[in-house]
Amino acid sequence: MTAQTFDIQQFVDRQPLRPVHFTVLALCTLILFIDGFDVFLLGKIAPAVAEDFGIPVEGMTSVFVAQQVGLAIGAFGIGPITDRWGRRSTLMVAAAFFGPLTLALAFVNSLALFAVLRGISGLFLGGLLPVALALIAETVPKARRATFLSIAMAGYSLGAAAGAAVAAWLIDRLGWESGFLIGGIVPILLLPVMHFLLPESLPFRVRRQHSRGRICATLRRLDPSVPLTGEERFVLEESRLGANDTGGVFDIFRSGRAPATLLLWAAAFLSMGNIALMASWMPSFFFEMAGVPIQDFAKVAVLGVFGGFLGSLTVGWFIDKFSATGVLIAFYLLNSLLIVLLGTVGFGSLLFVAVLIVWQFSQTGGQAGLNAYLAQFYPTAVRGTGFSWAGGAGRIGGVVSPFLGGLALASHLDLGTTFRLLAAIPLGVAALVLILRISTRPGAAGRRPAEQAA
Repeated sequence: MTAQTFDIQQFVDRQPLRPVHFTVLALCTLILFIDGFDVFLLGKIAPAVAEDFGIPVEGMTSVFVAQQVGLAIGAFGIGPITDRWGRRSTLMVAAAFFGPLTLALAFVNSLALFAVLRGISGLFLGGLLPVALALIAETVPKARRATFLSIAMAGYSLGAAAGAAVAAWLIDRLGWESGFLIGGIVPILLLPVMHFLLPESLPFRVRRQHSRGRICATLRRLDPSVPLTGEERFVLEESRLGANDTGGVFDIFRSGRAPATLLLWAAAFLSMGNIALMASWMPSFFFEMAGVPIQDFAKVAVLGVFGGFLGSLTVGWFIDKFSATGVLIAFYLLNSLLIVLLGTVGFGSLLFVAVLIVWQFSQTGGQAGLNAYLAQFYPTAVRGTGFSWAGGAGRIGGVVSPFLGGLALASHLDLGTTFRLLAAIPLGVAALVLILRISTRPGAAGRRPAEQAA
């Protein structure tokens, strides 16, 4: 009997939403919540940690550097690993390591050991986001994919906000150690839940030529009623693979992907660099250039969290309804305009609060949208590598760009001029996405239609 071709990607894309899709979304969102909580926690509690170790806050620099280096190395390293070992396995191994490492931070009494442990935990934290989003992208039907990805990214934003809640409510009662206890215990508790409830990526199983039994078991988790005769030949749509893709690092440059990969790296570098720059220096800009007390700015800035959450939550819906690159260009252009307005509108007015909220909407939503695009752009064989290496470029941007804030203060620029200059960064991201859109449209040289999320 002739084997019947069974296209896995078409099967995934044509599925109606089922409980398993919401299970994957819930677990990945919780993973990203812990990721966001853990990554941003240190900045919130650094003064309390420094006081306990009997050092000035600037003495925590080694810990911050160790964390950023670990995150960057992890982002670059975990992609090739997940493209070979699988999404589910990588998430479980990462949680099994960063959970205990984070938990241990609550009990160390040496700053040097604290920095080392923080750096090592960063190796495993750095790749959680791209792997979790890759699993969602390879499990959820195409019509709802970007929406699910943006909901998961909203979990990351909520995790970052939860770190602020810990700093505000638990430090005085339970000490700074409570943050690391939460950040360490939760991923450990998640391990058995992931083991029993989280399926492996079906396209990954087929791409890595797993046994028929394992592929069929995953198929039936997605659709218990799927008819299987035993004669199927499981394939992925050939145009999504690339003839030379082996899962290696250099595959992200093959099959005509090199120009788009470099554009995405540059966009991630500028986008994440802009987020780090504004998060690090915005309160200082308003204090030094406009005389706004740090405490007053912090009270207003809290309102921006709602805009950021809404941006993460809704950008996927826009992408599912419209062109992905068109939505990204709109978000980053809006981001640029609102940065100019932040430096122009009077602080504390209702108009300023509205501008701040919408700016956070555009900034956080734009980054979430870029992540959603990355999660769908590459084929299964190199999705983890492509996504995580773009994230690594973004991490480098996050390390480098804050130096621009110090340069602006040292140059004694006024607030309006500073923010007009900073507005060029998201404008640059919009320009890069526009070039990407033009280069990947139908008829463009080197375009691989099935790989585009545009």
